Amino acid sequence: MGFWEPVRLADVSMKPWCFVNLGGMKLDPGFDIGFKSMAGPSAVGGNTQYNSQWHVHWYAYPLIYWMEIVADFLCLESGSIDILYITEIDPLWQDSELTAIINPEAVLFANPLALAACAADCVAATAKLPTDELFWCAGCQGTMYPLNGNVSATIGHVQASRLALARFSYKLHRELVAWGTMGSKGLCGKYLMPVMRKQQYRFQATNPNPQTKGRYACAPIGASTTFMSAGQVYPAIGEDMGYLVWRKRNCCAL
Repeated sequence: MGFWEPVRLADVSMKPWCFVNLGGMKLDPGFDIGFKSMAGPSAVGGNTQYNSQWHVHWYAYPLIYWMEIVADFLCLESGSIDILYITEIDPLWQDSELTAIINPEAVLFANPLALAACAADCVAATAKLPTDELFWCAGCQGTMYPLNGNVSATIGHVQASRLALARFSYKLHRELVAWGTMGSKGLCGKYLMPVMRKQQYRFQATNPNPQTKGRYACAPIGASTTFMSAGQVYPAIGEDMGYLVWRKRNCCAL
């Protein structure tokens, strides 16, 4: 059988140590680290664009298991809420040169032909599902590389934050922290997936304006943000994003 399971919660913010999904709680670690911002406009190739830098906090959040909707179901993710990953203390998330350690293949896709292919992924993700074969693309949001929070072509907070979250998910797979759960290979358990299948995840906004209905309320990676960005953020106090991460699970049910 196959089903979508909400398993993770994610903060995506340009403010370091800001835990969006914990009511906007802020921590003071006592040292300056990981300060990010949105800068621009800057001229690149004759075009003007904005750059932004994001942090991600990754929580364990097995919602179906807590609600006991299905009893004694071995396929469900179990556990309690916990903070699993904080990018402020990850040097690979801060520096694109260091990030090349885990994504050396990025140089192969830094060309106009590879980037043009992302237009097809954008259409596919918006219409139905992203194209896993175009693993270097994040659809309408841009390119997956580098696997960090430095977004060099920022259109808006929704687009940039979803791209940063997609890159972070890919980064966890590349580091073998996150594993595959979908498809025939996942029927007997999780398996290694160093190249993330984009079809395995969907992101649903929880902050600052929760999306609870509509076709694009829980959109796949790479889907156009044109249909979901209106009213999603507001100035000053509504520019930090929170997302519920849904994961596709295939397993054998006895």
